[in-house]
Amino acid sequence: MNVQQWTLVFVGLSFSLYLYIAWRSRVKDTQGFYVAGRGVPSYANGMATAADWMSAASFISMAGLVSTMGYSGGVYLMGWTGGYVLLALLLAPYLRKSGRFTVPEFVGDRYDSDLARFVAVLCAIFVSFTYVAGQMRGVGVVFSRFLEVDINLGVFIGMAIVFVYATLGGMKGITWTQVAQYWVLITAFLVPAIAISIKLTGNPIPQVGLGSVLDPELAGADGIYLLDKLNQIQEDLGFSSYTDTFVGGWDKANVFFVALALMVGTAGLPHVIVRFYTVKNIRAARWSAFWALLFIALLYLTAPATAAFARYFMIESLNGRSEAELPSWFTSWEKTGLILWLDDGDGEIRYSAGDDNEVFRRGKLETYEITEIQLQHQHWVDTNGQEGEDARKLLRERGLNGPDRDIIVLATPEMAELANWIIAFVAAGGLAAALSTASGLLLVISSSVAHDLYSKTINPNAPESKKLLVGRVVIGISVVIAGLFGIKPPGFVSQVVAFAFGLAASSFFPILVLGIFSRRVSAIPAICGMAVGIGFTGFYIIACVYGGMKPWTFGIFENGIKPQGIGSIGMVLNFAVTWSLAKIFPAPGAKVQELIDSIREPEGVGPAIDIEEAMDH
Repeated sequence: MNVQQWTLVFVGLSFSLYLYIAWRSRVKDTQGFYVAGRGVPSYANGMATAADWMSAASFISMAGLVSTMGYSGGVYLMGWTGGYVLLALLLAPYLRKSGRFTVPEFVGDRYDSDLARFVAVLCAIFVSFTYVAGQMRGVGVVFSRFLEVDINLGVFIGMAIVFVYATLGGMKGITWTQVAQYWVLITAFLVPAIAISIKLTGNPIPQVGLGSVLDPELAGADGIYLLDKLNQIQEDLGFSSYTDTFVGGWDKANVFFVALALMVGTAGLPHVIVRFYTVKNIRAARWSAFWALLFIALLYLTAPATAAFARYFMIESLNGRSEAELPSWFTSWEKTGLILWLDDGDGEIRYSAGDDNEVFRRGKLETYEITEIQLQHQHWVDTNGQEGEDARKLLRERGLNGPDRDIIVLATPEMAELANWIIAFVAAGGLAAALSTASGLLLVISSSVAHDLYSKTINPNAPESKKLLVGRVVIGISVVIAGLFGIKPPGFVSQVVAFAFGLAASSFFPILVLGIFSRRVSAIPAICGMAVGIGFTGFYIIACVYGGMKPWTFGIFENGIKPQGIGSIGMVLNFAVTWSLAKIFPAPGAKVQELIDSIREPEGVGPAIDIEEAMDH
């Protein structure tokens, strides 16, 4: 069978499984809908958490980032995994002990303020919609290539599937669907990595293969290590060495700030935190974090090897080839518009640094989209029929200086000429990663509106049936909005997701930490801190990405702080504003103090330690 037929088989089987689980897990009460009845075993919750968190960014885009960025791409590996340590130690057990359904509910009750709850709801919706844009974009990319349908149609198909199993089973259905999706995505990621490692180095362990000598019979190299070969290729083409540290705009400051934003953003993401509300007790919450890290590590420890394999195959299969020698994977992906070749007249592809690079990803110009590239004459034609010379220069001015990073992992099995069923299986894994996270995010949006606003504020006496109906209607509306974001995303998958982490870092993390460990912080400081943190971070991201603003140097940093890392500054501002105002406004009342004590004093552990008292001493 060809790739498309195999893709239909794998996608059909996996989607049928997801829908069957959703039907078997359908719920009739809000506890089942929002927190899965609090009965999920810790190991299963660990798998669901891993699937919920290892989104399209992890599966599709992260290895692509490492592949194109080299050493600096490790910032995403460090940031996204390091945050789970913070989450497990600082937040998860305490939030589970609070007994709340959602993060905004905890914020509203801890600060005894409906306004604080409302601001938290707005932050949760803003963060979740930013995050879900990347997931729907990933769905569209997969469908576009492997089922050869328009990207927009692929997004609509994904929307329909998520809508069915999210509305039927709520958190219960999503949890057990995510368990299945974890096994689909992790198997689909590991199988090609193992196959390529064997093909290149003869070693079946990708992590070992990354540091091994290339097999002279299979790779055409004699006694040279894979990474040395990559460094040599990169330097010959004018790029920096693949293993060089802190190159280009990725200096030490940006690596630090982006890693920090991703870490604290992980610990502040509502759709990740809510997973710890679904287990039986605090002990299970801690074990869930352990299992989640273990299951996540299987993919994250493999991603650097996949990235290096992809970089090797992409350059070797493209550079110096004539039009007649274009590999089949390139012609297949060229139909999606995510990669193209501009010929300068010599009939050969040059994949190199600087103006000689002729391999680009298709993208938007200022007010119109490139709709045609005439290869032999190297000019572009816009939607109005106007022509312009030197398309390479024009694309480079728009930041389009290489293939779309979202295709790297999905195209690697084709580059390596693996079996058709493996290529198709990777597509099913990419869909599982995107849909698992999208469903969790949509439930956060639904719970924020239906539970925290409708049930807690607008109509507290509403019957269970009406609360469920409102939750399902909100999911339906959210799916449509998420689909629109997927059709018109603000960037490639990992970039969009990094923005979401920055927004979570600057809004939720400080307020949750201070809400647990400080008795002094009351509603007004918390509200002001959230507003300042997310307001500053959102402004900076929008101004840099859409407004053309140059990244700020703050008078210290040479290259300016990237939008992906500005959440670190937003977090510091949130802490500073909240802590400063807490000195002015009175501490919360007795009701809140009792809540803090109940969260921080597990049985048999002894009295809780107050952060202010510790600092005073």
